[in-house]
Amino acid sequence: MSNTATAINTFGSSPKDNFESPQEQQLITLSISDYKSIFIQIEKLNDRIAALESHQSEDMEHLARSIAEDRQRITKLEKVEPQPLQKDRAEILRALIAANGGKMLAKDARQKMHLSKELFSMLIASMGDYLEVKPLHSDKRKKVLALK
Repeated sequence: MSNTATAINTFGSSPKDNFESPQEQQLITLSISDYKSIFIQIEKLNDRIAALESHQSEDMEHLARSIAEDRQRITKLEKVEPQPLQKDRAEILRALIAANGGKMLAKDARQKMHLSKELFSMLIASMGDYLEVKPLHSDKRKKVLALK
C-alpha cells in the first residue's frame, strides 16, 4: 500500500524535475596545472577557429574572383567578331549592291556570290550597320538589300 501511495505522490513529477544527480552534486577540484592546460587548449582551439575563419574568407574572395573572371570569359565568347572571310564577303556584297545602284534583290545577290541561304543569312546579319533589308513593294515575299 505504501508503494501505491508513493507512486501516486510522484505521479506528476518527472525525472527532469530532479535534474541533478548525486554524482553531479559533487565538487570537482582542479589543480592549477590542470586549469592552465585546459586554458591553453581553449586558446589553441580559438586560434585554430580564427585561422579557419580567415582561410574561409580567403577562399570566398578567391571564389568570387574566379566567378568574375569566368563571367568575363563568357562575355568575350558571346561576342561574335566577323571572321576575315566574312569581312571580305561583306566588302564584296557592299560593292555588288553599290554597282547595282545601291539596291538589289537578296536572292540575286546570294546567287551572284554563290553562297548558301544559311551563309548569306549570317552575312546579312553581321552587316546590320551597313545594310538595310526591306520587303519588295510589289512582292512582299522578296527582300531588297539597300546600302545605309
